Amino acid sequence: MPGRPTPLVNGEIYHVFNRGIDLRPIFTDKNEHSRAIRTINYYRFAELPVKYSRFLTISIDLRNQIMSYLLKENQLLVEIIAYCLMPNHLHLLLRQIRENGISKFMGNLQNSYTKYFNTKHERIGSLLLDQFKAVRILTEEQLLHVGRYIMINPLTSFVIKEPKDLELYPWSSFGEYTGKSSEHICNKDILLSSFKNKEKFNQFIFDQVAYQRELDKIKHLVFE
Repeated sequence: MPGRPTPLVNGEIYHVFNRGIDLRPIFTDKNEHSRAIRTINYYRFAELPVKYSRFLTISIDLRNQIMSYLLKENQLLVEIIAYCLMPNHLHLLLRQIRENGISKFMGNLQNSYTKYFNTKHERIGSLLLDQFKAVRILTEEQLLHVGRYIMINPLTSFVIKEPKDLELYPWSSFGEYTGKSSEHICNKDILLSSFKNKEKFNQFIFDQVAYQRELDKIKHLVFE
């Protein structure tokens, strides 16, 4: 993965985005989505004992022991604040914890998932663009708008049509925020701290779905 012209800074939050080469699909069924979510969960940690492909070959008991240890020690490369997987791209809202943490995390994630996808589909070569995009979050307003943008991207892109179906979309972190998902990947306090309660947060998410679909109005907040 080529070096970045501007280094990513520890403690700062970034909107990280990447897509399939030639806009090709990178997730074609629920197993691939699920594999990517589990890979994200695994590679957010530092000092991992084995690669994720090797991790899957060991006993369930040992896997549970490793994950319990990682969660207890909480030695992270990145904190994940929000995420969304779309058919041909993915969005992440990340805070960098360790030096080069985002680059290491993204490198591990992309390499691991690409090997899995290529083996499954009997293909070779790159699946995602070599250089992911990372936009630094500079204000609380930008943080909230980007967090919302990421979590309702399935609505923005018309992958799902009705707002009521959003929290049931399993490949977005919105289900974590509403309690509908069994995943526990995100640090939810970073976004929720701006709201009096979860009801106010949900209202913020749903109140401007039509606005979110008009991408040009928020591009300056989301993409630079």
